[in-house]
Amino acid sequence: MEACFAKCSHGNALFKALKPLKLKLSSSSSMPIHSAGATESVKKTYDALLLDAGGTLLQLTRPVEEIYASIGRKYGLTASSADIKQGFKRAFAAPWPEKLRYQGDGRPFWKLVVSEATGSTNNDYFEEVYKYYANGEAWYLPDGAYEALCLLKDAGVKVVVVSNFDTRLRKLLKDLNVIELFDSLIISSEVGYEKPDPKIFEAALVEASVEAGKAVHVGDDLKADKQGANAIGIDCWLWGADVKTFSDIKNRILIHD
Repeated sequence: MEACFAKCSHGNALFKALKPLKLKLSSSSSMPIHSAGATESVKKTYDALLLDAGGTLLQLTRPVEEIYASIGRKYGLTASSADIKQGFKRAFAAPWPEKLRYQGDGRPFWKLVVSEATGSTNNDYFEEVYKYYANGEAWYLPDGAYEALCLLKDAGVKVVVVSNFDTRLRKLLKDLNVIELFDSLIISSEVGYEKPDPKIFEAALVEASVEAGKAVHVGDDLKADKQGANAIGIDCWLWGADVKTFSDIKNRILIHD
């Protein structure tokens, strides 16, 4: 999630796609698909996909600094978008004294971030910013995400969200109509561990009922995602580098003979 905010991602609108036709599942690592009189086999390279939320599955519709500045004008904020962007980076780079940044609703941490980024300690301003990011309208899914996740699920791949996030995440996934696609949600504020702690990845493996070598993690942060997953034997693809679309993810997990 931190990489998502720090990069201040751009976006257009929530991608909506029709659910694809259900495919007949197979209990083995491959399954036959019948199409136009021909039969093709689809093999799974992994039995579980562990998926980061902020910055991977969830993208921001507008850059953070623009939102902070826009809302801030109502409260007399004079900081420029460029200044806010730099302040935001400083806030995330600063050490956090507690074990977890995102405890419960994450308000203590986010108050520090907003204050450091904008120079404002106005609580009404903070609350409006906080509530803005609690709504699905502030986020969107990458193109093809819904369709790819449906196909992976239909092929018998377990899909588990593994995210450093606060309690707003469940609501966001409901707002975006994708929460039903996941077999489980492993959220740091709920389990008490944050990536790259191996315990959060271990919790995901337990929920997916797979061994580390049968799972792949996709996230956008080198330390939290790739190094964290690799430390316990889980392969990891960095979003934006190793894979750039959800079609890439699907095509690397489902191999057509």
